[in-house]
Amino acid sequence: MNFKELLKKIKEVKIQGATNITIAGIKAMSLKGFSEKKLLKVRPTEPLLKNSLKFAKKYGQEKAIEHIFESQKKIINYGYKVIKEIVFTHCHSSTVINILRYAKEKGKKFKVYNTETRPLYQGRKTAKELAKDGIKVIQVVDAAAGIAMTLNHKKKHIVLFGADAILKNGDVVNKVGSGMFANIAYDYKIPVYICADSWKFSSRNIKIEERNFREVWKKLPKKIKIKNPAFEIIKNKYIKGIISELGVLKPKKFVKKVKKKYRWI
Repeated sequence: MNFKELLKKIKEVKIQGATNITIAGIKAMSLKGFSEKKLLKVRPTEPLLKNSLKFAKKYGQEKAIEHIFESQKKIINYGYKVIKEIVFTHCHSSTVINILRYAKEKGKKFKVYNTETRPLYQGRKTAKELAKDGIKVIQVVDAAAGIAMTLNHKKKHIVLFGADAILKNGDVVNKVGSGMFANIAYDYKIPVYICADSWKFSSRNIKIEERNFREVWKKLPKKIKIKNPAFEIIKNKYIKGIISELGVLKPKKFVKKVKKKYRWI
């Protein structure tokens, strides 16, 4: 695969998820015609990619990839401990899926509710992967997420999201819909956990990507306009904890620890 093909696959969401994009991006540094500027332009909402490229230029590609895999192991170990009887998730996060797989291996009993995640249906990928691993999964349309989160009141619930970026005030950027669902969970006193590598921290504002309207409506009738934001912000007050390789921390404590440990970010 050449660099142009890689950019096309990322743009078309054939390579998806911050971790997978970052690993592909680090490896792409060895490809002919590699351009960091072009790569970051394709995914402006991915500080993990930006931070990893910065690290790799100084310490090497192998060490950057090693950090990602080592972080994943720690996040999974911290994450499986918070799993309750009902887990709600949105979109597709390889980190969330790996936590759920490990929780099942450890003998935890739970079922997962997840959304289709329109318009690209990344949630269907989540459902297929979980079902393949023998995890009980119930999928709902996005508009039914509030119902799914509040079913079975006698059982213990949690919300488990991945993240595309963590901001300097402790807010989190994730797939559009995440902020709304986190708000609902907060109102029902359901804890929301964010699962993410600490290198997803960004000290700068993040541009919310607006994707092509044809993803929503291919043959758009005249006089109709489409808004298709790919991400939105989850306010830090809705977040019980950020699960990273640094531990399970409140958003503001997470930011403080990242700034101390990774001053170069």
